[in-house]
Amino acid sequence: MLVPTLLALSLPLLTTALPAPTTLSSDDTPLPLIIWHGLGDNYAADGLKEVGELAEQIHPGTFVYNIRLNEDPSSDRTATFIGNLTLQIAQVCADLAAHPILSTAPAVDALGFSQGGQFLRAYVERCNNPPVRSLVTFGAQHNGIADFQACGATDWLCKGAMGLLRTNTWTGLVQSRVVPAQYYRSVNVSTGEPTEEYLAHSNFLADVNNEREERNETYAVNLASLEKFVMYVFEKDVTVIPKESGWFAEVNKTSKEVTPLRNRTMYMEDWLGLKRLDEKKGLIFEDAPGAHMELSDKILAKAFKEYFGPLEKEKAATVKDAMGSWEL
Repeated sequence: MLVPTLLALSLPLLTTALPAPTTLSSDDTPLPLIIWHGLGDNYAADGLKEVGELAEQIHPGTFVYNIRLNEDPSSDRTATFIGNLTLQIAQVCADLAAHPILSTAPAVDALGFSQGGQFLRAYVERCNNPPVRSLVTFGAQHNGIADFQACGATDWLCKGAMGLLRTNTWTGLVQSRVVPAQYYRSVNVSTGEPTEEYLAHSNFLADVNNEREERNETYAVNLASLEKFVMYVFEKDVTVIPKESGWFAEVNKTSKEVTPLRNRTMYMEDWLGLKRLDEKKGLIFEDAPGAHMELSDKILAKAFKEYFGPLEKEKAATVKDAMGSWEL
């Protein structure tokens, strides 16, 4: 089975700390899995159903929840292009916290496809209730995009959104309405530093990457609480520009020189808790063969086996240390 291509770059700010302790189950029931799809996709797509079926096959009994912003699939797809990410993520935080199954689980695992990857990371940073144990992202744009994707010949929704993005990126209208614009990151072509326009007007990325002068320590604490943060980059990805964004790398637009995350100030000063996570061996950089979102059962099954599944007793101590005083 080859999962169909998921297109790329597919409230007041919540800064809630981790939820109150709860009782861990000692059985072998897998943790629930939440999935956030990419641009141009919807929560009810056949490809996502197949991903959920594979997760259940690898870990029988897995409860899979596909994140949606509207129960109507067509409207959910529209929300991948048009909407305010601050409000969308707040809605997802509220939906998951109120879900009868997810809200009672000791933790959940999370899988983000393309833009869904950085959105799930924002969920962890801003609310994380229910708490995420392991976050796995495929082809995400964690360090933003430097250019915009091409649209299909008859995809007028995509064409309209990208047209607005290209001409009015930093206006209040675009930053509150066009989803990809909210994780576009402009830099000085000579220095590679983010532009003042981006830092001043970005509705989403500059905040969740803690790039502004006033850092939000809750973001770093919540992200560092993960057991594993696994970032897959597609080797032949030409949709996400630059593809190394999926590893938080910085790419100079002029020289094409790549600065890995561990050499960046954001890591060394630990703006997001990534250094803390790395020091406990929880930060994983992975390659995936092929173009953007060309996913095989083999790659997905490997990720599911290694990072998802039951909250085993030997792993409970790690979760306890990260999330507070739990009764085992």
